[in-house]
Amino acid sequence: MFPMHLSRRFIHCSSKNLKDYYKILGIAKNAAESDIKKAYYSLAKKYHPDVNKDKGAGEKFQELSEAYEVLSDAKKRRDYDQFGSAGASSFGAGGGGGGGSAGSRQWQYTTHRSPEDLFRDLFGDFDPFKGNRGAYAESAFGFDAAQQVNVKISFEEAARGCNKTLNVNVVDDCWKCQGNGVSPGYTKVSCPFCNGTGVTSQHVQGFFMQQTCNRCGGSGSFNKNPCMECEGHGRAVTRKTCDISIPAGVDDNQVLRTQLGKSVIYVLVNNIFTDVEISVAQALLGGTIKVPGILQDTIVRIPPGTSSHTQMCLKGKGIKRLNQAGYGDQYINIKIYVPKKLGEIEKRIALEWAKIEKNTPGTVEGKTETEAKTTENPKQGTEKTTSSGNDNKEGGDDNGGAGFIKKKLSKFF
Repeated sequence: MFPMHLSRRFIHCSSKNLKDYYKILGIAKNAAESDIKKAYYSLAKKYHPDVNKDKGAGEKFQELSEAYEVLSDAKKRRDYDQFGSAGASSFGAGGGGGGGSAGSRQWQYTTHRSPEDLFRDLFGDFDPFKGNRGAYAESAFGFDAAQQVNVKISFEEAARGCNKTLNVNVVDDCWKCQGNGVSPGYTKVSCPFCNGTGVTSQHVQGFFMQQTCNRCGGSGSFNKNPCMECEGHGRAVTRKTCDISIPAGVDDNQVLRTQLGKSVIYVLVNNIFTDVEISVAQALLGGTIKVPGILQDTIVRIPPGTSSHTQMCLKGKGIKRLNQAGYGDQYINIKIYVPKKLGEIEKRIALEWAKIEKNTPGTVEGKTETEAKTTENPKQGTEKTTSSGNDNKEGGDDNGGAGFIKKKLSKFF
């Protein structure tokens, strides 16, 4: 705990032992006020005597407080930059509340606030280490708890409702101290700062005032041995597996609110889709396909040259909206079905296609290097010739592979 007798400090610095407040806080000389406060908060937490038990932590904490108190005040900072900074070429009247004469060439700094009071005035009356992040500690799973989780469901799941299993970071009671914030084997003691009353008294300008004890928060008890797992907060980030119930009729991008541990998680339901498979021929030439729906099937036209994972939207063909009039949209995710095994005829057609294909990004199994070069770089004035008696053999057509494919396709399509 920071000694209470340091409530008033008068610090005198000569030109030989000036402190560089900017260096102490690790900031640039043109740092904004918000950057100064952020740097002070980060370092003060690190060197606060309640957390850091090193011998030099208290002195460092006091030094940080001094630097912040001067640099956070516009007038003190201006006087310090002019007369007291380590990089100044000359020194004049004392600044920052000092009282040096005009020719003293000295920097003086006076304050009536203890480092502890300064820190608590800035970051809270009770626990300065909670700040804006909430009363829980970082753990092996990180510091931040999940705020929103994206869940992908199918069209059928959205129509009928479903359960989804999620693994998320949530804030929950500390597993080690069971939520009381005290190390196992210890208990809280009567607060030594308010003698267990929960209030402190002070005499200010002839008035006797009482206020809530800023060490125990008015509880009258003090955690002398905080749990090392949750830093005395009683709560920490943990990993949980939980089931989320998705109601029937949920729409795309709808947000569901659920309670997980001590956290409130918002589940964003998106990408409600129906997977539809089409053949290679349909992808190349186009066609139609029947898509199952809630009330009836829909015939959808597939344009030529459709790629896999193309998404289409059927307006008004989706699920009836929850608590709203009308129906939502149905999204289709196109997938091209490629057969794992080819018959002899399909394989020959595919090889002939490979011979005339000009944009193959690599090689094709069964297509020889000679065929590839001949196809890609045909010489002008030359023609493919076939031996006599082979006119009826496959591949001997006057039009080459294209004629062969046309003949074969005419039989099957």
